[in-house]
Amino acid sequence: MEYDAVIVGGSFAGLSAAMQLVRARRRILLVDAGQPRNRFAHASHGFLGQDGVAPAEIMRLGLAQLSAYPTFDFFHGRAESVAAVEDGFRLKLSDGCEVVGRRLVLATGVADELPLPSMTPRWGVSVLHCPYCHGYEVRDRPLAVIANHPMAAHQGLMLPDWGPTTYCTQGIFEPTPEEVAHLMARGVIIERTPVVELLGEGQTTRALRLADGREIAAEAVFTAPKTRIVGPLAEQLGCALVEGMTGLHIQVDPMQQTTVANVFAAGDAAQPMHNATLASAAGVMAGVAAHRSLFMEAAA
Repeated sequence: MEYDAVIVGGSFAGLSAAMQLVRARRRILLVDAGQPRNRFAHASHGFLGQDGVAPAEIMRLGLAQLSAYPTFDFFHGRAESVAAVEDGFRLKLSDGCEVVGRRLVLATGVADELPLPSMTPRWGVSVLHCPYCHGYEVRDRPLAVIANHPMAAHQGLMLPDWGPTTYCTQGIFEPTPEEVAHLMARGVIIERTPVVELLGEGQTTRALRLADGREIAAEAVFTAPKTRIVGPLAEQLGCALVEGMTGLHIQVDPMQQTTVANVFAAGDAAQPMHNATLASAAGVMAGVAAHRSLFMEAAA
């Protein structure tokens, strides 16, 4: 089967790219395995018009809207491999079938690697990554930042707008003297003994256990997990990668074009800052840019 474009990844970025292309009456295939990064969150926040709506519901509605267009196809599964061919890109899907797209949009997202095992069952509920996405919902509770990268002190400076904050350096990410002054001015407590475990029932957090046995109150924890790009496609194509705050992401220009001709990328896999609105906006740009490259090629 041949398409004008194949989009790999069906969360906010991929759906937004698909919408631009089907409205341009291009035949597209959206490939998605149904494992979005945001599946652990009960609601999306700070996303204009969708505040408080479950991410799964936003994606369900987006897919339903796309399905109303006659040039839209959807495959529930994975793109296992990709290779450049004369007429575009040939992808092998998880059902064994192969498809060709004249253009390719990588919106695969990233997977998170959390610094403590006890964070995993709480991820997206009481262990969080973005104060703008989740801070309002945990306001006025004792909050903590568990440092996991050199910019963690900046997160500690932000959080007092939502609640009393403890900044846990883990004995590694010591703030600079200037940062210490700013944190103290904001009323942030600096804890240098490493956190070894989160305490609480189920997905809730009530306290942090420190390496010396002490417990400190915390009902929500913010951290920046290490991230890795989902799937092998960017690497197989030779797309250049850039080191970000939490891991590698795909290098793109302002039009979401990667370093490989006719391959575009959007969403968390292609930007250092991870946010639903930013992912959706990047997907729109990727879809528009892919369409532009198709009609400009025809006009050449």
